[in-house]
Amino acid sequence: MKILEVKDKVSRKQFLEVVEDIYQNDDAYVRPLDGMIEEIFDPSQNIFFTHGSATRFILKIENRVVGRVAAFINEKKAFGFEQPTGGLGFFECIDNKEAAFKLFDTAKEWLKERGMEAMDGPINFGENDNFWGLLVDGFTQPGFGMQYNPPYYKKFFEEYGFSNYFEQITNHLDLTVPFPERFWKIAGWVVKKEGFNFKHFSWNQGSKFLDDFETVYNDAWRYHENFKPIDRKVLETTMNKAKPFMMEDLIWFAYHHDDPIGFIVLFPDVNQIVKGFKGKMNALNKLKFLWGKYSNKMTRARVVILGVVPKFQRSGIESGLFWNLKGAVEKKPYLKELELSWVGDFNPKMRVLQESMGASFGKKHITYRYLFNGQKISKERASQIPVDTKYSEDDKKVL
Repeated sequence: MKILEVKDKVSRKQFLEVVEDIYQNDDAYVRPLDGMIEEIFDPSQNIFFTHGSATRFILKIENRVVGRVAAFINEKKAFGFEQPTGGLGFFECIDNKEAAFKLFDTAKEWLKERGMEAMDGPINFGENDNFWGLLVDGFTQPGFGMQYNPPYYKKFFEEYGFSNYFEQITNHLDLTVPFPERFWKIAGWVVKKEGFNFKHFSWNQGSKFLDDFETVYNDAWRYHENFKPIDRKVLETTMNKAKPFMMEDLIWFAYHHDDPIGFIVLFPDVNQIVKGFKGKMNALNKLKFLWGKYSNKMTRARVVILGVVPKFQRSGIESGLFWNLKGAVEKKPYLKELELSWVGDFNPKMRVLQESMGASFGKKHITYRYLFNGQKISKERASQIPVDTKYSEDDKKVL
């Protein structure tokens, strides 16, 4: 077995193409676009390189590429844990334990040389909305940006010594089935309550909506473990990349008077179009993409993120967002399903919300952690966000 660091055009291509071998008989797999992967490892396009580092490797047996892995350090988060923790991601491997362990060892040694004492994986060198977690249940066609892998990867991670750090549940909503009546009663009350209003995203006021997103995000996620404010450049980049396929009226914001207090972001499931592209967005596939988009081939949408600032989390704002979203979806009868991705087991409030909507189980991912000293992690699981979030006295005044 031979490990090679990806440093040239040939090895970059081999890193991308190894999935064709691994998934050749898997009908559910949708290969991510090569451009999405390459941007993550390009310092000129991924802002995380301004506060971190990354590399990737391929594994060969004789002349056959049989696996790949990436290792990275996000310095803004790495030192916020009990032990400095790096990341492992983009792992792919044939069903060979020795090969898998060789890839894990390679990532571990690279991280150890740079002062890390643990690694989380599989994760992304970026935000957690894409390529995050190991799929362990629900091996159906993934939504765009959602991690997919063969079932046998689970035994590789756990036999190597990775521990379950948190679980991520993705639920599905059948839009042909009415929401529970109680849910709409609450939503109807919220949207009529004085002082509350709702607006959908518009590129004409794109800068203002991004300001509002940043405000809500940095407040709503402040109780998450090792929280770091969102980077405005990352947000702008994400939205600009989504512009070719996003729909303005599938992104809604909630306001209390003029203050932003919540949002929900849905993207159509591009995977329904790009399946079969083999990662390539060449001229022909661009035409196929446009045809698929305008012929309404995307019948699913993915809830990428939903957030409400803490002092309004008991005010039914989530229901109000879905109330307004309902009107937009009804204008798109070709949309049949929503994928509500993903909610960690550390976030019981959001799980309860999805249950109240009548959502059904879709998929489960696990984010693992591995300590290099061979001991179990002292904190077995990620910290849970309290159901009753801690409110300041100023927060309580508006309730």
